[in-house]
Amino acid sequence: MNDLAPLLTPEGRALLDAVRGTAPADELAVATRLRRDHPADLVSAALGQARLRQRAEAKFGAEDAGRMFFTPNGVEQSTRASVAAYRAGRLRDLGVASVADLCCGIGGDAIALARAGIRVLAVDRDPLTAAVARANAEALGLADLIEVREADVTEVGTAGYDAVFVDPARRGGRGRIFDPEAYSPPLSWAVRAAGTAPHAALKVAPGIPHEAVPDGAEAEWISDGGDVKEAVLWFGTAPGAVRATLLPGPRTLLGRGLPDPAVRPVGRYLYEPDGAVIRSHLVAEAAAAVGGGLIDATIAYITADELHPTPFATPYEITDRLPFNVKKLKALLRQREVGVLTVKKRGSAVEPEELRRKVKPQGPNAATVFLTRVQGAPTMLIGHPL
Repeated sequence: MNDLAPLLTPEGRALLDAVRGTAPADELAVATRLRRDHPADLVSAALGQARLRQRAEAKFGAEDAGRMFFTPNGVEQSTRASVAAYRAGRLRDLGVASVADLCCGIGGDAIALARAGIRVLAVDRDPLTAAVARANAEALGLADLIEVREADVTEVGTAGYDAVFVDPARRGGRGRIFDPEAYSPPLSWAVRAAGTAPHAALKVAPGIPHEAVPDGAEAEWISDGGDVKEAVLWFGTAPGAVRATLLPGPRTLLGRGLPDPAVRPVGRYLYEPDGAVIRSHLVAEAAAAVGGGLIDATIAYITADELHPTPFATPYEITDRLPFNVKKLKALLRQREVGVLTVKKRGSAVEPEELRRKVKPQGPNAATVFLTRVQGAPTMLIGHPL
């Protein structure tokens, strides 16, 4: 779809309603029927938009996705609605009433900001993307709070806005971009833009090196449902602070500058920290919360003798510890009648599917095996989640 306008006409909107929920296997039959009364290009555009809406449900929910408009890149790069809403809530709680949303994409973050009662200037240089963002603001009844402008963000003045939000492109022709200075626009430009307003939030990849975090920024890593979604550099909040935030919640773990936990023998319980905790380098804080230590100096698994529930790590009860040996594991699983085997690994080159294929689990019981290192030695820990 290179032109959104035909889909915004009464005929286009009627076609979108007609193809809503079309299964891939039915597309050819639906297209053949509709092309008898409508232009073929318009039918194709409507079906393409229906596919994008179905893909977008995971991020935006069925109700919003069913009314919004998307581009393929827009679906791929948009912030999940729950994460955008959390960020917007932080800005609202800071007293922010207006935001310049630079590199707005299809408008997902602008929508969350507007729903938090914040006035938004949403800017994107791509004509189609800007048109889609504008259509989404109108479709969700937020056009009064969102002004969409097609422009180069480096040429847009942000004076007079309470905050700046920048979501630079982190994908290129060869896939993901890991160097923050290769973002479009570069992180250094985004940091300068942050300095033009009392508050700022810069969305960056969760794999950003900690040494790349600018002085004066608060760094926050966010996960949703256990999946790490992004990192955010905040300005005008708590300079130098580090936090891991877990959604739904939010539940936030603040860095206290603790030293690395001591390595200790494997206890009765193993804790798997949330990805946001690991990315934010706050495993020490999570270990302190459960009175635990590490099983290996280079592995982010925490072990403890007592169970201490925490939102920041998933606890497992460990029943067996074996040196890495597939035959011994297979015999143990057969003895325990384990047919449902979850394989987790950290510090091991063995692929989970490869291990399952070799041990051929059978039986009514379930277990989890951790392929890891314990004080440098390749080890298998068997247990179950609590």
